[in-house]
Amino acid sequence: MALFREIVRRRLEKVARLRAQGIDPYPPRSRRTHTSAQAIRAFLAVENGEGSVEAVVAGRLTAIRAMGKVTFADLHDGDGRLQLFLRYDDLGEERYRFFQEFFDLGDFIEAEGTMMRTRTGEISLRVRDFRMLAKSIYPPPSRWHGLKDVETRYRRRYLDLMMNPEVREVFRTRAALIRAIRAFLDARGFIEVETPILQPIYGGASARPFITYHNELKQQLYLRISFELYLKRLLVGMFERVYEIGRDFRNEGISFKHNPEFTQMECYVAYADYQEMMRLTEELVAFVADQVLGRRTLVYQGHEIDLTPPWRRIPLREAILEFAGIDIAQHPTRESLAAAMAARGVEVDPRASRGKLIDDLISRFVEPNLIQPTFVYDYPREISPLAKARPDDPETVERFEGFIGGMEICNAFTELNDPQDQEQRFLEQGRAREAGDEEAHPMDEDYLDAMRYGMPPNGGLGLGIDRLTMLFTDRRSIREVILFPHLRPRERRLDEVELEELAEGQEGS
Repeated sequence: MALFREIVRRRLEKVARLRAQGIDPYPPRSRRTHTSAQAIRAFLAVENGEGSVEAVVAGRLTAIRAMGKVTFADLHDGDGRLQLFLRYDDLGEERYRFFQEFFDLGDFIEAEGTMMRTRTGEISLRVRDFRMLAKSIYPPPSRWHGLKDVETRYRRRYLDLMMNPEVREVFRTRAALIRAIRAFLDARGFIEVETPILQPIYGGASARPFITYHNELKQQLYLRISFELYLKRLLVGMFERVYEIGRDFRNEGISFKHNPEFTQMECYVAYADYQEMMRLTEELVAFVADQVLGRRTLVYQGHEIDLTPPWRRIPLREAILEFAGIDIAQHPTRESLAAAMAARGVEVDPRASRGKLIDDLISRFVEPNLIQPTFVYDYPREISPLAKARPDDPETVERFEGFIGGMEICNAFTELNDPQDQEQRFLEQGRAREAGDEEAHPMDEDYLDAMRYGMPPNGGLGLGIDRLTMLFTDRRSIREVILFPHLRPRERRLDEVELEELAEGQEGS
């Protein structure tokens, strides 16, 4: 604790001394002309010819190595790393000592000079002058000792990003993935739209919502759990291909693949069905892989996965029979299915309906075993209140879920467009809610009114951006691909002992 306090005291003293000299330790702008990568590329372009590269670079100091009248320092910016070469003979005694006296690890520096290659062969900037851009008061975590605790990494993501280039790469991949999805959909005539986050009636999925209140309107509102019902209203309004990429909010448990706030893409296509949405999904994911990874294969948690279409397709009944050993067609009642599950050693929720039990079988037995891309299709009507029934089986709907790497990445339907059927489904959901199902879909009269004006047959798809990023970056937890995931509240801030442990080994800073 004493060491950490002393480091902070010395750094604050430097801030005060800089200000006393009329130097702002936090100037409002930089004169940077090159990123580290741009400066290196420019030097390589002229290295074997005539000419030189003058550059002004800016970034964080991550290493300082003083060797008498020569000091080497590592500057990191958003593009990478560049070595700074500071020499007493180039800077003069006053400026050379100024650097040694006032600059510490973690500080942001602006340096100008000429690009060169040192005798050891490393491309560097021969510094002619420099200035402070931002003084770091706290010492950065030690590269060797600090920031190993996973929860600290999530809570202090700025430190995680600062110290771990591979973490920064995860979020660059995520951004590239979203750009590729937009490019794919835009090229196929989709229009990107925005729908309300605050909704008077939540819907489009089976989940509990977050509740808020509008003071001026004196109205209870909900954070959306899905975009679906608003996007399908746009089909009534004569848009034929729409999509949205954004946040949904579900008041549910947290797991390696669930976060209360998550990102998904939903799209709807007039005159399409779930078979066409399967083709769209596999083509979309393959395109994204081509654009982001440069290939259609990836390794996820030790499994090599091939995203090349066509993907495997298997009816839900066959999937459960294959992986759980239960033929749901032989158990048409809730009681019969519950008994079959109990015989397999599965603890059965006494309040769960037959549809919920089938959903449990999917989660327990089917999902973990689907490593290669697979569409499981034809689901019970009871757990799919917005999907259209099969013409030959009114209790089964035209719905599929896509699985890769042992987890669900998407959900899609041939969408229900019959307002009378939809009204009956909502009424059934209401009875389920009265029976204790907190995730049952509420009645939405405004949505029914829209349907009554006529909605074209259509297919819809919801694709999880976070889970797709997990696959593309080989991350086991959803918290690894969300910059600021939700965590249980701490009783206190990090104390000085913990801060000192993070900075262990930084005595020289």
